[in-house]
Amino acid sequence: MPKLTTEQLIEKYEKMYEYEKDCFAKGYKMIGGIDEAGRGPLAGPVVAACCILDPNVKILGLDDSKKLSEKKREELFVEIKEKALAYAICASSPEEIDEINILEATKKAMRNCVKELASKGQSPDILLIDAVNLSGTGLDVIPIIKGDAKSDSIAAASILAKVTRDHIMTEYDAEYPGYGFAKHKGYGTKDHYAAIREKGMTPIHRRSFLKVIH
Repeated sequence: MPKLTTEQLIEKYEKMYEYEKDCFAKGYKMIGGIDEAGRGPLAGPVVAACCILDPNVKILGLDDSKKLSEKKREELFVEIKEKALAYAICASSPEEIDEINILEATKKAMRNCVKELASKGQSPDILLIDAVNLSGTGLDVIPIIKGDAKSDSIAAASILAKVTRDHIMTEYDAEYPGYGFAKHKGYGTKDHYAAIREKGMTPIHRRSFLKVIH
């Protein structure tokens, strides 16, 4: 894929800021983008992030975290944390996922992000969210299908969540060697299933995802 020029990156950023502009036009002041990483893997937490971008500071290159290289995600991760007005990153553990199911655990992590921002006096007054119908925050919510590719705020949250989770799984790779967590980040690859059959489950495996292993 050809590298975009600065002008093209600015144009893309502006196009992906339309939802935010619409919210500002309606009188909202603090627009939080929310996304998650790790709903599908067999192991590790699900991580959510909420990010409030500064309307006066562009972070060029934002996109759905899955479309970016690891190197680019890491660079943007640092830049987002430096330039965003506010952000929060929260996780739900494998035990919580098994107890309340992955969707509810994801929503819990998202709500905890909003609570954390509120506790710092940085609460958003509306949420843009990637396709999840999130209730229980007391805030207006706009779910956007494939929002991480359509909204800068959601894209920023997706990068914060993805990179944080990748770091967590890399640390778990050292704690539970032989499963390949640093490589596949807990997803159900052929090698991962083979390691589970050979070694059994670790404390970070989601039991509800692995009821039958032959």
